[in-house]
Amino acid sequence: DERHAAYMADCYARVTGKVGVCEGPSGGGATYILPGVVEANESSIPILAITTDISVTGRGRYTLTELDQDALYRPLTKWNCVLDDGAELPKMVRRAFREMTTGKPGAAHIGLPYDVQNQPVEESDVWADETLGRFPAWRTGPNVEAIGRAADVILAGKQPIFICGGGVVISGGEAELQTLAELLEAPVATTVSGQGSISDAHPLAVGVVGSNGGVPETREIVDAADVVVFVSCRAGSVTTERWRHPAPGAAKIVHIDVDPGVIGASYETDAAVIGDAREALAALVTEISSRGVKGGEGGAIRDRIATLKKTKFDAFQALADSNDTPIKPERVIADLQAVLPEDAITVADPGTPCPYFSAFYQQNTTGRQFISNRAHGALGFSLAGAIGAHYGRPDRQVVAVMGDGSFGMSVGELETIVRFNLPITVIVISNSVFGWIKAGQKSGYDERYFSVDFSRTDHAKVAAAYGLKTWTVEDPADLQKALRAATESGGPALVDVICQPLQEANAPVSE
Repeated sequence: DERHAAYMADCYARVTGKVGVCEGPSGGGATYILPGVVEANESSIPILAITTDISVTGRGRYTLTELDQDALYRPLTKWNCVLDDGAELPKMVRRAFREMTTGKPGAAHIGLPYDVQNQPVEESDVWADETLGRFPAWRTGPNVEAIGRAADVILAGKQPIFICGGGVVISGGEAELQTLAELLEAPVATTVSGQGSISDAHPLAVGVVGSNGGVPETREIVDAADVVVFVSCRAGSVTTERWRHPAPGAAKIVHIDVDPGVIGASYETDAAVIGDAREALAALVTEISSRGVKGGEGGAIRDRIATLKKTKFDAFQALADSNDTPIKPERVIADLQAVLPEDAITVADPGTPCPYFSAFYQQNTTGRQFISNRAHGALGFSLAGAIGAHYGRPDRQVVAVMGDGSFGMSVGELETIVRFNLPITVIVISNSVFGWIKAGQKSGYDERYFSVDFSRTDHAKVAAAYGLKTWTVEDPADLQKALRAATESGGPALVDVICQPLQEANAPVSE
């Protein structure tokens, strides 16, 4: 359906660096496609949604499927138009690609009325700038004075930290980030969307911070910093645990972003750098190196990070080794890590899977390998997203991980992966509950539960009816074998894992 078409386009764009394109009809199709469009736009991912529309001559006459698409899409996209004249189509398509890929990337929409679709265009007007098919295009470099000011603030601190959002990976600035962190011997933390900015194996890598995937050990490193450098990170409620870590005024703030609108929105900023993340980080490397900063190896901060990460993963491993039933979510993460190749792409829904994967699944390479829809967090993203990721990177093993709530919202796309015989493995964390909501009702409303529990679905039987190979796992001892068989099956496969409910688990989340 149209919603999943947009999710497919989103993840295709994330793993390729190319614009994703999706299409939907007028009326219901134009509304169904919106969740994926707004998710991509808020995540700075360029997708172009093309919708048909009623004829221009039918407007205002109660024509079937009539709605004001221009007004509907305007607040939800970076750029939007509904054509009145077919001759404008080549120019508008070029405009859409220019808007999507330059500056802060985002989503665009073009509405094509039925009668406009049948109108001619001048052949000489059909041309394109191929540099706008990828993002970021036409990069913007930072101001020299701003770089100098940022270097002043960073070097005046005793313990800076980088907190990186998705823009580092989008811009391809991973190498520049690592070089700068090593120059300064500074820890590097990420948001969920920023995973892949630095290898988790790097001794300066802290991991994900914030209320979704962060743990007390990662929070401790953030709180110890006297300078926080936000890199392509909006410093929103999740990353900062409702603006408590870092606490306002506790550290100097340097903010790097291609969008000037995010600077100063949440924290008083001591130095602002507006520009592409890769260009800004490279400029800081040049500036700080010119001041005689050489960097080093080892040292107290690396030892401290190693100690805290050991504490974090020792606690994780104790739960992952448990043979309790229902199976603990930690066991799913550990066993999947054991069977997947290092370059596998994992798409996780934002329910139970996201915090566990972002906290504990180790990505020892840089780049986009873990995807979760963190802008709005709608359930039902991962299955369609995995399809888009597969078509973007057919050379990679692709896995979709979801809860049973998300399964119910996306089950129809099982037909898609069977029809095309896609080698995608689907993992369902089955606990018969909307876990995030129930956990919130447990902690915040004295266990007064409302509308969060549902009956157990046999997901393996449902998937088998579509034509997938399936496994149901209730015993932890059987889990790794089933995961290995599914991922090596060479075709569509699903593993239904009967798991501990989130409200009873030791989830890496905070209020």
